Amino acid sequence: MITVHHLNNSRSQRILWMLEELNLEYEIIRYERDVKTLQGPESLRKVHPLGKSPVITDDGSGEQILIAESGAIIEYLMQSYGKKSSLITPETGSQEERDYHYWLHFSEGSLMPPLLLRLIFDRVKKARVPFFVKPITKAVADKVLSEFVNPNIKRLLDFIETSLEGKKWFLGDQLSGADIQMSFPLETSVARGLIDGNYPCIQSYVERIHQQPAYQAALKKGGKYDYA
Repeated sequence: MITVHHLNNSRSQRILWMLEELNLEYEIIRYERDVKTLQGPESLRKVHPLGKSPVITDDGSGEQILIAESGAIIEYLMQSYGKKSSLITPETGSQEERDYHYWLHFSEGSLMPPLLLRLIFDRVKKARVPFFVKPITKAVADKVLSEFVNPNIKRLLDFIETSLEGKKWFLGDQLSGADIQMSFPLETSVARGLIDGNYPCIQSYVERIHQQPAYQAALKKGGKYDYA
């Protein structure tokens, strides 16, 4: 049985979607973020030293396998259970396989870091500090956002928009694990108002994600999810 250590409003929601697409049985152990820090609870550290989610365990082979990191989990699930699923399995050595691995790693390697920086500096601007310090912290945050973070995000979103032109999914007409991996940062971008009329392909893409029966089934099992 596969067990998902599931943190609310987190990347682990896309792992539930992946499992639904693979039509696998699984159980969920739920964790809640701290309402002030938004960090995961200490109990997650008992599962993995970093206390992050998602983490899965799988004892289907007779031994208990533990895997962390969304991309690693998606690759493991595809290799172990994906051959009979509707998810595309790119041919080894093909351009499609190279594209698959690119988007699988692009999600966390390129897109998420500036999105997280934007969130952090937005919080810096709103943080409680002595009144005489407030103008300084706000000025620093605005400078970093305007000169580095926001232009970088725009460049990345422009690239994604162009890459999705004429496509239903990142690899073409068939859903893949790369789409599941890319879902979280693009949902986040929509939720934070970064996706407007200049990004019709991304808008349509996220709408298609939300229409997938397996995605909707995962939402029901995963619970409240602010990015959907």
